[in-house]
Amino acid sequence: MLERQKQDVVEMAQKAAAWGLCKHKAGNSSVRDSETGYVLVTPTTVDKNLLTPRDIVVMDLQANVIEAQSGLRPTSECLMHLEIYKTRPDIFAVSHTHSIYATAFAVLARPIPAVVYECAILNLQEGVIPVAPYGRPGTPDLSNSVIEPIKRADAILMERHGAIAVDKSPYEAVLKAAYIEEMAEIYYHALLINGGRDPGGFAAAELQQWAYPSQIKFKSPA
Repeated sequence: MLERQKQDVVEMAQKAAAWGLCKHKAGNSSVRDSETGYVLVTPTTVDKNLLTPRDIVVMDLQANVIEAQSGLRPTSECLMHLEIYKTRPDIFAVSHTHSIYATAFAVLARPIPAVVYECAILNLQEGVIPVAPYGRPGTPDLSNSVIEPIKRADAILMERHGAIAVDKSPYEAVLKAAYIEEMAEIYYHALLINGGRDPGGFAAAELQQWAYPSQIKFKSPA
């Protein structure tokens, strides 16, 4: 069932691990199938480097397990993934990571401003990577905590927990998770260089103005 989508989830999880966004058994990944509406999610407590498509668990949006070929349970944070898909019907992939710099700001419940223009890809409607309030992992409190911030951005922090990135594409969701970590690291160093004073960031309106240069012209084939 949904073998291509299972492979997408495996590749998301392994890419996050390879890029240093998650270590050991941390973090989780999912995709939503556009036809069935089913969500395919990583299992709990499995080393991402050992994952196979058989290990990926298929669920519906009501948290019913449809298929678990390896007999594994879905990640304990699957309710969070399901809530994100219900809140954002426009997205089809979720990458949850525990990257170091992003998580450090999450511990402080400190939003990350759009310090460089690359933040434009993160759909930051308020010009910052917002923070979801603390919720104990594996509880409805956690899944409910992400509802409001994920409406305002494709990249959010989770207080004292980690980060979440969403996109239509599995690859782009992980890439956005990597951008969160890069923005967090840049922000950290900017604060350090600036004696702890906040460097500020781009306004949301400025981030939304980006467009490919109209001056670039392509010749028609002869």
